[in-house]
Amino acid sequence: MGAVRRTKTKRRTRYASRVSLLPASQICLVWGGFFLGYVKLTKIFSRDYDQVRADVENPKHLSQYKATKDPEDLPGLGRHYCVECAKWFESDYNLVAHRKGKNHKRRLRLLKEEPHSQKIAEAAVGLGTDNGVRSQGVDEMAMDN
Repeated sequence: MGAVRRTKTKRRTRYASRVSLLPASQICLVWGGFFLGYVKLTKIFSRDYDQVRADVENPKHLSQYKATKDPEDLPGLGRHYCVECAKWFESDYNLVAHRKGKNHKRRLRLLKEEPHSQKIAEAAVGLGTDNGVRSQGVDEMAMDN
């Protein structure tokens, strides 16, 4: 089907191809003005933050993921891989250039943050348990009032 070619007009962008884009995970197939359906784009899917965090913390998790990929189908025969971004590169030069870039540094910053969990969400709302020791002064003031 090919890539989408855009031609700019004065007020809007018109898609000149038979494929028009939807959200990043889907495309809408249109042929001659007729709707044919949606196709999920799995090629642009990258690993989620929790999966990448598990790869960084545990080499066994990473090796299991790499074992599912066929090296002949990967760029550079699967030798150049950025663990933090979950991307394969054609050469070592491209991998080094990627590690110096803005997208890699942004991904590192996001991975340094503590991952969200149900316990943190409940604590933010006030549903968490507080196992702290209460001071005697607070209890006495509550009973006096």
